[in-house]
Amino acid sequence: MKISLVQENPVVGDIEGNASIARDYILKFDSSGSDLIVFSELFITGYPPEDLLLREDFLISAQKSVENLSSTIKKSKVLIGLPTWKDGKRYNSAALLDKSGIIQIYDKHVLPNYIEFDEKRYFSNGSSKNFFQFNDLKIGLSICEDIWDEGFIDLQKENNLDLLINLSASPFTTSKKEERGNIFTKISEKLNIPLIYVNQTGGQDELVFDGTSSVVNKQGDVTFELKSFATDSIQFSHEEINKSSIKEKTSNRLKDLYDSLVLATKDYVEKNNFKGVLIGSSGGIDSALTATIATDALGSDKVRTIMMPFKYTADISINDAALLAKNLKISHQEIPIEMVYDAHMSKLSEIFNNKKIDKTEENLQSRIRGVTLMAISNKDGLLVLTTGNKSETAVGYSTLYGDTAGGFAVLKDVSKTLVYELSKYRNGLNEVIPERIITRPPSAELAPDQKDSDSLPDYEILDPIIELYVEKDFSVKEIIQEGFDKKTVEKIIGLIDFNEYKRRQAPLGVKISDRNFDKGRRYPITNSWKPNI
Repeated sequence: MKISLVQENPVVGDIEGNASIARDYILKFDSSGSDLIVFSELFITGYPPEDLLLREDFLISAQKSVENLSSTIKKSKVLIGLPTWKDGKRYNSAALLDKSGIIQIYDKHVLPNYIEFDEKRYFSNGSSKNFFQFNDLKIGLSICEDIWDEGFIDLQKENNLDLLINLSASPFTTSKKEERGNIFTKISEKLNIPLIYVNQTGGQDELVFDGTSSVVNKQGDVTFELKSFATDSIQFSHEEINKSSIKEKTSNRLKDLYDSLVLATKDYVEKNNFKGVLIGSSGGIDSALTATIATDALGSDKVRTIMMPFKYTADISINDAALLAKNLKISHQEIPIEMVYDAHMSKLSEIFNNKKIDKTEENLQSRIRGVTLMAISNKDGLLVLTTGNKSETAVGYSTLYGDTAGGFAVLKDVSKTLVYELSKYRNGLNEVIPERIITRPPSAELAPDQKDSDSLPDYEILDPIIELYVEKDFSVKEIIQEGFDKKTVEKIIGLIDFNEYKRRQAPLGVKISDRNFDKGRRYPITNSWKPNI
């Protein structure tokens, strides 16, 4: 028995395009002797299709497209994910088809309903038979969350399977690869059979899928592994599954994180048909890393940076922004904002009525920069990438309609300490970010001699508090017990809770942590509950 796995990048809603991709692979592997060709979860619609699933015409189109694939098949059987609609209920399904049409449908048994997953909003739990016979092999079917459920795995003992196949659309997070490895081990221990795991790759709005499809032998060792953050495919025989496992790969956390941001940025820009991107370059590390990721994702001809200096902008910031652009070979301009600022202040002088200078004047600078970027965006059809990181987003260290103005936030789920790590990792490949950008103290440069540390604790203190409170739901007491200063913890948690209204108005960004803002953490803005200090 020859099996082929297809790890591709389907586009949500592009049923015709996804079917065309499937057709090409079927023609390729059918002619090369594959008996079974396996695609990923909801391949025909892309994942997650969200409220498109509520449209009857969308569901009908998806099913017809899968049925039509049978005309491409000569000898093989094909396993592909699609949504189905039966008796007024929707299912997340896998269709087994051959040249005669669909011969079996398996409906996903276990529906995830946490963090970014809300499948119970759309689907009903399946109860269909989850295996089929191929010659003398009994092959089990499962879809993504099924194999994460111990009850589902226990049920497979009764089926006496020879092989279990899992169609997946599993988004990448910092811990996902390790968690999958644990699942693979558990399946081998409980069932003592091989597992074929087929995941999609690509970016979809906030989510990014790493692929890393795997073939695992009955001892729980990976026999074949497809690329991470890239399309890939493979053909092998059933007998090869239980051969010696591949050599142990050295896990590279920073490479995975960096590659995830590059792929998510590339797909968001290209799938939404933007001509290129525009970035406000401050000479600081966040805009430098954002510009570098964008260049790696799109190429230097599709990235443009604008430095908008003011009287508080240091000469080294202006020079470093220009040097970054030179290193990346991207277009770069300087547009001073002092005249625009003075014009605003002149018009506002009577209203301000000699009131004390405060954050208002700082925010005005940022908003002028935001307006400038959005004007160029409109004129030239470029997507503005905002540069704020997770640390700033958490505590509201940003200006609404200023540095939050834009369409996509590459670093929204990347803490400041991780920004430094990723910058050093990228420079280790070839140095493009000027070293001084990495080593100098971070500053918004909205006031004389301003530093981030004037308003916030050091990021080595701030970031762990944010992680404990936002990602792990630790109480104030529990965070303090981790060794943090009580007043600092109270201040940071107060800022996180207060600034929910800012986060709700900021652009979406890539999710790489186990729990991000937006889909991962949905708090009410109007909210009178306060943590018990």
